[in-house]
Amino acid sequence: MSLIKEIKYSLHVAVRPFDGYWDLKYENKGRLRVALLVLLGVTVTMILKRQYAGYVVNDNYPLSLNSINELKYIILPFLLWCISNWSLTTLMDGEGKFRDILIATGYAMLPLILINIPNILLSNVITLRESSFYYLFDSIGVIWFVWLLFIGTKTVHQYSVIKTISTMLLTLVVMGIVIFLGLLFFSLIQQIISFVYTLYQEITLRK
Repeated sequence: MSLIKEIKYSLHVAVRPFDGYWDLKYENKGRLRVALLVLLGVTVTMILKRQYAGYVVNDNYPLSLNSINELKYIILPFLLWCISNWSLTTLMDGEGKFRDILIATGYAMLPLILINIPNILLSNVITLRESSFYYLFDSIGVIWFVWLLFIGTKTVHQYSVIKTISTMLLTLVVMGIVIFLGLLFFSLIQQIISFVYTLYQEITLRK
């Protein structure tokens, strides 16, 4: 299957998720490169949105934005979700492999691109009174993404509806725990480095 056909199939997944995710899982139609391409597309459109959305809806100061710094708000949560979901579902009899979770999550993010691009253009021509349409389309994109993520998680792991919902909520909890432990770890490392440096200074001064 060519890359163009694979990208077209990702649109099919977005419109007909039940059939699409089933084929991704059991007909091997899912491609990791397409999922990563969607992730790249979301990253680019999010950066464009922060920089070029109309002033009516844009609270950011474009000249102060760091595009590289913006990556942590998209790529890190994506990876953290996939790792946390894989870790959790391994203990909950989930059938999905880590690659399956990456693909399912990546394909689920496609609506964010489909909504962001026209929304950026719309934001530059609307007035303050019409800004509600911008936020409405933004909400539709997020709901569409969550819906696809739900179906993808359910299909990949072959869970019931209740178990899928509980797994997604627990995944968010695991993400929070990982972030907390990560911050704790870096704080501890920083304190150790500071202690070693202070000790080194004292030894040097005594000489």
